[in-house]
Amino acid sequence: MGQFASALDAVLKRVTEGPAKVPGVVAMITDREKDVWQGAAGDRRLGDGAMTPDTVFAIFSTTKAIAGTTALQCVEEGLLDLDAPAKDYAPAIGKLQVLEGFDGAGEPKLRAPKSDITTRQLMLHTAGFGYDFFNENYRRMAEEHGQPSVVTCSRACIETPLLRDPGEAWEYGTNIDWVGQVVEGIRGKRLGEVCRERIFDPLGMTDIGFTRTASMKARTATIHARGADGSLTPMDGFALPDAPEVDCGGHGLYSTVGEYMKFIRMWLNDGAGPNGRVLRADTVDWAVKNGLESRHNVTMLPGVIPSLSNDAEFFPGLKKGWSYTFMTNEEQAPTGRPAGAVGWAGLANSFYWIDRKNGIGGYWATQILPFGDATSFVGYLDLESAVYAALQSAKAA
Repeated sequence: MGQFASALDAVLKRVTEGPAKVPGVVAMITDREKDVWQGAAGDRRLGDGAMTPDTVFAIFSTTKAIAGTTALQCVEEGLLDLDAPAKDYAPAIGKLQVLEGFDGAGEPKLRAPKSDITTRQLMLHTAGFGYDFFNENYRRMAEEHGQPSVVTCSRACIETPLLRDPGEAWEYGTNIDWVGQVVEGIRGKRLGEVCRERIFDPLGMTDIGFTRTASMKARTATIHARGADGSLTPMDGFALPDAPEVDCGGHGLYSTVGEYMKFIRMWLNDGAGPNGRVLRADTVDWAVKNGLESRHNVTMLPGVIPSLSNDAEFFPGLKKGWSYTFMTNEEQAPTGRPAGAVGWAGLANSFYWIDRKNGIGGYWATQILPFGDATSFVGYLDLESAVYAALQSAKAA
């Protein structure tokens, strides 16, 4: 255990030193019962030396699996048909049109979609939505036609045109924000209330929410911008809104890493939590499997707004799928992560994985833009690799 901890500690030390350092990082590893290692290094805001394990992060797209879980609960209760039109539960989605491009005057060309969006398509990212930092047409809609950024957590930021017809292709985007709207339509409550009652309380998660408590706000890390020369600049005015217009299931949560580990343990334990079951074991079993059709491929994410994202891809060249709602490894990864494991990431360079086969998972949190930061991403992969190296050593002993 001492060698295991020192190897992981060394990764955190390395990434928080030198000219291309990250400002600060918190990382944790869990087995099915408890956190087996935790580390914190560097700064909440550049130069303050204040990073601690209880630091609060804007977790961006690592919110998705939590919102997806609330939808899976609705399926279990017979309240949600994944293949029914999503507009049956969230009527506003039925009014959205497909963006076919722009005319000679630069105006968007819109038409009705050829079919209704389903919640299954939303969960699998095949409904037709994207993000402006990964899609050129959405970038034009934002820059030329005032389409708001998702970080506003506004109704207008999700009520956007589709980029293509439902079911046509896999494209990563605001789909899970709409899953949250489906859940709200079914439950008759804000998504944050649903999460609190049905996930956070059963799992004993307190330092997490779409709106921060005063204590959480005081412990929140600052998001930093990485310059082309590798320098870091604190983005003091940049944050997800507290008391947002929409509880965005795709990206809106703040959390500590320790709270997210409780959510990871639920998946490692077949849906069971310390204060009650969150999902049935059979639901967990199918929800972590690739749900995409053979014609749909998980692709590289092209960074079309350089300040927000680099080109980014997990494990280039390996087959990946998408489940409800995680990326799935269809082959063993170079880190040692096995086929069948799941995971994903958040815009400010947070990353996690859940390996149900080996009963282990981890989360790595930094607050840096653009996404795909070389130091943070490589540091995370080094951490994951060190975990699997330790597992192999333990098996060989």
